[in-house]
Amino acid sequence: MNGYFITFEGGEGTGKSTQIKLLEEYLKSKNKDIVTTKEPGGTEVGLEIRKLLVCGDKDKFDATAEALLYFADRHIHLTKKIWPAMQQGSIVLSDRFADSTFAYQYFGYNKRLSKEVLQQLYQIAVGDFKPNLTIILDIDPKIGLERSFNKAKNMDVKELRFEGREFEFHQNLRKGFLEIAKEEPERCVVLNADKSIEELHKDIVAVVSQRLGL
Repeated sequence: MNGYFITFEGGEGTGKSTQIKLLEEYLKSKNKDIVTTKEPGGTEVGLEIRKLLVCGDKDKFDATAEALLYFADRHIHLTKKIWPAMQQGSIVLSDRFADSTFAYQYFGYNKRLSKEVLQQLYQIAVGDFKPNLTIILDIDPKIGLERSFNKAKNMDVKELRFEGREFEFHQNLRKGFLEIAKEEPERCVVLNADKSIEELHKDIVAVVSQRLGL
């Protein structure tokens, strides 16, 4: 494919959506064709799946059911949006991708779902495809959750199913993302998200500019 796929990962309240918007603006200023998206919910069907996953009772699905829904959304997302955009030469920016599934379903739930099962699902839904670059925004879960709840209060956000989990879940989640970064250092870059929006944006631009040769 002629395009480039950049994913943003991290726990709750790391500022992914804000930073993606800023990066989109920066790359467009460099005359790059940009497509922004998210998981779950990057397609019309995905939005319906997103409602099931991020709203409501935190215990309405077990880890297996959640993983199946995420990979269903992901397969649709890839075939209907990400791959067509990349074939046209676009840079695709996604708020979450498969690393979130491994971090949440394997690490967050303290290995209730095996890594082998998740890898099998990945192969079925995604194949050998991986992002070109993954930016992991890292922050103390206490700070991230406070940010997330404040945002929900100010913007009347209802998507708080994962924020409502026990604090240990969020600690495990952070460890999971850092472990993923250690396993794939060529693909993953970890950035400290406990900074001002402007400072973090500069860090992201530096990483992306180096990778894209800007």
